[in-house]
Amino acid sequence: MGKKDKNKSKIKRLKKEEIKQRIITFFSEEATRSHNYKQVSHVIGAKTEVQKQMVCEILESLKDDDYLIEIVPGKYKFNNRGTSSVEGIFERRSNGKNHVITEDEGDPIFIAERNSLRAMNGDKVKVLIYAKRKNHVLEGEITEIIEKAPQIFIGTLEIQKHFAFLLTDNKILANDIFIPKEKLKGAKNGDKAIVQITSWPERAKNPYGEVIDILGTSGENNTEMHAILAEFGLPYSYPQTVEKAADKIDDTIYPDEIKRREDFRSITTFTIDPKDAKDFDDALSVRHLKNGLWEVGVHIADVTYYVKPDSIIDREAEKRATSIYLVDRVIPMLPERLCNQVCSLRPNEEKLCYSVIFELNNKAEIQNSRIVRTIIKSDRRFTYEEAQDVIESGKGDYKDEILILNDLAQKLRTKRFSNGAINFDRHEVKFEIDETGKPISVYFKTSKEANKLIEEFMLLANRTVAEAIGKVPKGRKAKAFVYRVHDLPDPEKMNNLATFIRRFGYNLKTEGNKNDVSKSINNLLDNVQGKREENLIETVAIRTMAKAAYSTTNVGHYGLAFDYYTHFTSPIRRYPDMMVHRLLARYSEGGRSVNEKKLEEECKHSSEMELTAANAERASIKYKQVEFLSERLGEEYDGVISGVTEWGLYVEINENKCEGLVPIRDLEDDFYEFDEKNYCLMGRRTHKIYRLGDPIRIQVARANLEKKQLDFALIE
Repeated sequence: MGKKDKNKSKIKRLKKEEIKQRIITFFSEEATRSHNYKQVSHVIGAKTEVQKQMVCEILESLKDDDYLIEIVPGKYKFNNRGTSSVEGIFERRSNGKNHVITEDEGDPIFIAERNSLRAMNGDKVKVLIYAKRKNHVLEGEITEIIEKAPQIFIGTLEIQKHFAFLLTDNKILANDIFIPKEKLKGAKNGDKAIVQITSWPERAKNPYGEVIDILGTSGENNTEMHAILAEFGLPYSYPQTVEKAADKIDDTIYPDEIKRREDFRSITTFTIDPKDAKDFDDALSVRHLKNGLWEVGVHIADVTYYVKPDSIIDREAEKRATSIYLVDRVIPMLPERLCNQVCSLRPNEEKLCYSVIFELNNKAEIQNSRIVRTIIKSDRRFTYEEAQDVIESGKGDYKDEILILNDLAQKLRTKRFSNGAINFDRHEVKFEIDETGKPISVYFKTSKEANKLIEEFMLLANRTVAEAIGKVPKGRKAKAFVYRVHDLPDPEKMNNLATFIRRFGYNLKTEGNKNDVSKSINNLLDNVQGKREENLIETVAIRTMAKAAYSTTNVGHYGLAFDYYTHFTSPIRRYPDMMVHRLLARYSEGGRSVNEKKLEEECKHSSEMELTAANAERASIKYKQVEFLSERLGEEYDGVISGVTEWGLYVEINENKCEGLVPIRDLEDDFYEFDEKNYCLMGRRTHKIYRLGDPIRIQVARANLEKKQLDFALIE
C-alpha cells in the first residue's frame, strides 16, 4: 500500500466524536478569530465529503449548544461571552476526568488534559471557564498555576541499568514517575517507596521525581500498611523527640492533687473494652445512695493534666487529631507511654480522671449531675465478651453492678429512640490474622448489650458536658465551645432514598417533623434486618445522612436526637476531647470565652483528619479483603449487586462482605447500557437487566493487591 492510500484509510477512520473534539480544541485555541466550515475542515484534516458534511453538522450543533456564535451566515467564532476566570483546586484523575473545585463549592469544572497546563492534584489554579454548553458539564482551561501542592506518590520501584520508574498505586496519575539513579536513596528493585515529583518538563511524557523514603519490600504486610498511611498523608512512625518528652513526664500523684479532687478510689469501678485494647480511657463506677438513687460515675482519663497546651506532645497530638485503627494495628495520637500506661485506666492503679457523676432513679431519670475532677482505682478490667457473659448468665464478678448499669442503660436507650434517635447498628467486618499479618478468616463484629451499656453512658456524659456550656439562659450568649454536630438530611437525598427502597417494597416518610422522619428511618432499618438487601439499604441510608463533624456552631445532633452534644469521653484517641477538657476547666474557673475563629479552625482540622483516618482504615480493610480472596481465585460465592456504574457491576459477597467488580467488558452476551436513574445496566438486544440489590452468583476472577481491586466473573 502506497503512502497516499495509507493516509486515505487513516482519514476514513476519523470518527464523528474525534472530529468534534478537534473542532472544540481548534476554536478554543483560536478564540478571537472566526472560520467557515472549509477552513475548519482543512485545519482538522477532514478531507472526504462525508467528513466535511459532519463538520457542518457539528458546527451547527455547537452553535445550538452556545459554544460557538455564527458571526455571519456560515462563519463561526468561539463564544467567549459569559466566560470568566475563577480560582480553585485542581483534582487530577488517571482516566483523564480532571476537574477544578472552586471555593464556593459549585459545580466541578471539567479540564481536558490538553487544557491542564500540567497542573498536579491539589494545585491551586486559575481557570478560564468556557461559556456553558447546553446539556454539557461546565468546562474550562487552566491559565495559571497559582500555588503548587507537594506531589507525593507511593508505588513500586522498577530499576533498570541507567534509570528507574515508580509504578504508582493510586488513581490520580496516569504516568509513571521517572527517577534518575542518583535520586534513588539506596532503594532496590521491587521496593515500595515514597517519591516526590520534582519537575515535569514540557516535552517529557513522564514527570521526574526523587525517593524521599523507602517503606520496604512490596507485598510485605508492614510495608503495605505503611504505604496506606503514607498514601493518605498520615504518620506511620512516632517522632523520637515526642516519645522522649513523654518518658520524662512525672506520673506521681501527689497528696496536694488528691485533695483538689473527689475521691472515688473506694467505690466499685471497672472498665469494659475490646479484648485487644490497651488504652482504657473510660471507666464506670456505681453505688446505691442513702436517698435511694443510683450514683453512676463516668470517669474519663485526665489526659490534659499531663499534656500541657503547646508542649511538643500537644503539638504532635493536635496535628494527628486522632488515633488511626487499621486492620492489624493502632497508630496512636499520643505517645505509647501516655496512652497505654500513664493515662490508661488500668486495674488496681490509682488514676486521675475528669468525671461526670449522675444520680438516677430506677427509671433512669437524672435527678442530679456534676462535672468534677476525680481520682479513681479500677477494680477490674472486663472485655466486652466477659461483661456480656455476666449480663446473659447473671453470674460473675461485680454481677450486681453490671446488671444495674445494663438495666439503666437500656432505659436510657429506649428513651433516646422515642425522642427520635436513629438506630444505625451496622455489622463491622473484622479479620482474624496470623503473626505475619495474613488474613485467615473474616468475621462480623456485632454490638451486644455490653457494648450498648458503655455507649449509652458515654453518650449521656457527652450530652451533659455540651449542655453545661451551651445551654444558657435566654438573652445570654454561650461561650465558644467544641460541639459534635450532625445536620438534618438533605430533602432531595431523602426523596432519592425513598424512591430507591420502593423497588424492594419499603416505604419511607420524607416530610413532617424530624421525629416522624427519624421514626420512619428506624422502621426501615428494623424491617431490612436479616434480609439480603439489609447491608445495601443501610449503606444507601447512611450516605443519605449528613456527615457528623466538629464545629463551634451548634446545630444539634440529628442522628442522636440531642440538641447539645460534644466529644468528651475519649481524650486518649481524639484531640477534640482534649480541647473540650481544657475549655471545661477554663470555664469552670470563670475564664473568659476563647477566640471562636481560632477554635473553629481547630474543629475543621479535626474533622478533616477524622475523615482521612476513616479513609485509611477503609483502605486497609479493602487491602485485606483483596489479599484474603487472592488465595481463593476460582471459588464461587453468592452476593448482591452493591453498585452499578458505566464500567460495570459492583458485587458484595454475602459470606464475607468483600466487594469486587464485574467489568462491563466481561458481560459478553449483549451490549449493556448504564441507566443512571434506575441504578441498572440494561442489555440493548435482550433487555436483560442487572439492578442494584439483585442477588447474583460470582466467581473470583482476578485480585490486584497493588490497586486493591477485585474482579469477579458472573456465574449464570
